[in-house]
Amino acid sequence: MKQVAPAVPHHIAIVMDGNGRWATRRFLPRVAGHKQGVESLRRCVKACAARDVRVLTVFAFSSENWNRPVEEVSGLMDLMVGALGREVPKLSQDGVRLHFIGERGGLSDKMIAGLVQAETATAHNNRLVLNVCFNYGGRWDIARAAAQLAARGEPLTEANLDAAMALAHVPDPDLFIRTGGEQRLSNFLLWQSAYAELYFSDKLWPEFDEAALDDAIAAFQRRERRYGQTSEQLGAAGSRDQQAA
Repeated sequence: MKQVAPAVPHHIAIVMDGNGRWATRRFLPRVAGHKQGVESLRRCVKACAARDVRVLTVFAFSSENWNRPVEEVSGLMDLMVGALGREVPKLSQDGVRLHFIGERGGLSDKMIAGLVQAETATAHNNRLVLNVCFNYGGRWDIARAAAQLAARGEPLTEANLDAAMALAHVPDPDLFIRTGGEQRLSNFLLWQSAYAELYFSDKLWPEFDEAALDDAIAAFQRRERRYGQTSEQLGAAGSRDQQAA
């Protein structure tokens, strides 16, 4: 018996790529693309909740994005502050719990206060966990976890590292989506995506709609998740489970 992926991934992670190119193709400033990207994220959160996805993790701003033009970075920061004020009440009403993952040391006091307030306001929700990775990098995450273990004098084991990661509060991603046509991880969830199913979409993030999400989920459903085993081993295990039942 072939073991196929479950009908709906429990945890979806997305690299939301293509906002700037979407704007450039329309002769608009890049920040306009990021604004449209917020609309796409709102649509995606709603669609994931409707499809019983339990965790959605998105890459909003990487630690490398500070190297972008100053006006774009400034626009992104303003957009984030504004989005917090507008979106959090609706997300809370819809049962979404927010977590902001990343290094907060380089952020303004106003930004940090907004992140903390958003997390506090949605802490009671349990319909969907939305992890927003902001000023995040996968290598930073691993190095930070290792440093915490060293500071506590704990052994550097896989289990201890896993428990110290920034996403230790949720299971690892089942489905990893990247939009925009590029096919790389870009330092996103390097540890957590070890066994995620990868899906690359040519659609730019502002164009990624419910139908595109369904295409990604359908591709996930066709995958065989072996976790290092063979198809024959999975088939044998499935037969034993059926007999036991």
